[in-house]
Amino acid sequence: MGTSLVPEPPAPRRRALRRVLVASLAGGVVAGTVLMLLPHERRHGPAVPPAAGPQARPRTQVPALTTVTYGVPAALPGLTALIGRQEQSVRARPRDARAWAVLGSAYVERGRRAGDAADYPKAEQALRESLKVRGGRNTEALDGLAALALARRDFPAAKSYGEQALKADPKRWQAYPPLIDAYTGLGDYEKARSALDKLLALSTDAAARPAVMARASAVYRDRGWREDAVAQLTDAAAAARTPAEQAAWLTGLGQLAWERGDLADALRHFEAALRLDPDQRAAAAGRARTLAALGRTAQALAAYRAVVAKQPDPADLLELGELYESLGQPGVAEEQYTRMKAAVRRAVSGGVDEEVLIGRFEADHGDPWDGVERLRDEWKRQPGIEVADALGWALHRAGEDEEALTYATAATDKAKGGGVRSALYAFHRGVIEAELERYGPARRHLEEALRINPYFSPLKAPLAREALQELGDVPDEPPPSE
Repeated sequence: MGTSLVPEPPAPRRRALRRVLVASLAGGVVAGTVLMLLPHERRHGPAVPPAAGPQARPRTQVPALTTVTYGVPAALPGLTALIGRQEQSVRARPRDARAWAVLGSAYVERGRRAGDAADYPKAEQALRESLKVRGGRNTEALDGLAALALARRDFPAAKSYGEQALKADPKRWQAYPPLIDAYTGLGDYEKARSALDKLLALSTDAAARPAVMARASAVYRDRGWREDAVAQLTDAAAAARTPAEQAAWLTGLGQLAWERGDLADALRHFEAALRLDPDQRAAAAGRARTLAALGRTAQALAAYRAVVAKQPDPADLLELGELYESLGQPGVAEEQYTRMKAAVRRAVSGGVDEEVLIGRFEADHGDPWDGVERLRDEWKRQPGIEVADALGWALHRAGEDEEALTYATAATDKAKGGGVRSALYAFHRGVIEAELERYGPARRHLEEALRINPYFSPLKAPLAREALQELGDVPDEPPPSE
């Protein structure tokens, strides 16, 4: 490491700092998997979440078939009923390519909504049967395969299927959302933005517009256009045509509020979403996470337990384990980690790529080098910024801080990362910089993490505060010479 023009902190403080940042880091994967942090909204409307617009209808008036073929969120009971009907259809008409495609897409959506990867192999079989019956311009089957690949976190496959669907019919709006997600997962923000521009240029009917606005919100969030992201999703929620669709967009607004540390707004949106759709797992987990941050611990634990009892998602179980760990209950935390591992095995058996989650868990709670190996392979396959952050952190935990900083910088670089602001990413970079004795940048990034969201993790947010106290008043380091 080169010489620094900034005086080092005295040795006792440096040793204490390392104890805070290294020895004390027994865990702390960020609560939740959404990574983009939005500190402010553009519009300051009433405290109540937006009601459905005049075009909203009861569930019974917008069948699950319409929502599935349009690629918008559907209610779980309607999806199960649709699957039953489509299974009868394909038995009666095994050469009906569209019936197979709708069945496959319904399996994908039910598996995604219920957090049950057991539906994914069934989905793949149905979608491939559709392509077998009718190849060529079978865009519905290609859309379904792209959605399936996204649900399994297989971004290269999602890109391939999405591009095939787009080539078959460039004017179909349904081809663009999976492509945007695939490009984002691969870290190709330029292509994601280009795909959104083309999507917005298409003419879409009223049923499609909320989904298009929601996709625009995600891209704007990635670009750092925080107010526009919130405005788009607010409009999507107001224009939603079913309770399940509106609940999905309200859940997104709750996540944005959580990520910028607005706990009251987050809780309001999550609870509104659950009133509309009690099966909205992400809203239930978000509510539990927010209650924990508000200090309503007993309610948070009860909410988490209800979520994982109904739908044992690995990420939710990891969050619950880390909450117990933060409360000084390592035995109960370990029980959740054991359940998490079982849930990961179930997901992997359904074809889901859980390498990022496993890598993060190993870095904080297991074997960091195992995490490094997993995440290196993941980076080669799909080099998104989520992988960059996870790999950088695993390298740090394995003692390879110089290399770790390369990936942590990639995850927080606005040009490479597309403008994403993440409290977790900033915290990781600050810790790595502190270990490398780059105290000025370390302080800036630790402060940034707490500015973005002071509650970003029950384990790591307190460590960020302790690390800043140990750093004290550290002068900024001068920029590197040319």
